[in-house]
Amino acid sequence: MAADSELAVEVAYARPDAQWLVPLRLPRGTTAAQALIASRLLEQCPELQIGEPLLGVWSRPVTTDTVLEDGDRLEIYRPLTADPKTARRRRADARPRRGFRPPRPPSPSEESP
Repeated sequence: MAADSELAVEVAYARPDAQWLVPLRLPRGTTAAQALIASRLLEQCPELQIGEPLLGVWSRPVTTDTVLEDGDRLEIYRPLTADPKTARRRRADARPRRGFRPPRPPSPSEESP
């Protein structure tokens, strides 16, 4: 293949115990699904074979039929394990509450003459 008919992309995936960044040279017109297959991450990470993968390019959601461009980073997202609002609320509830403190009186140096 000639260099002008290829594109360079990266496929990125992370889980709590490991992360992958797979550089690829693929023909122009390659879709996100084709890049995912070419990365061989489906073979290395069996959890990716369950259902439709959540994909993005540079943090923007894409579908499997999105055509990639030169320099794209195809990101594979894991589903959320907890609702972010619920998790934040639990953390806030677990913190000790601060009591009300009245404003302190001004120090003599802060008072006007």
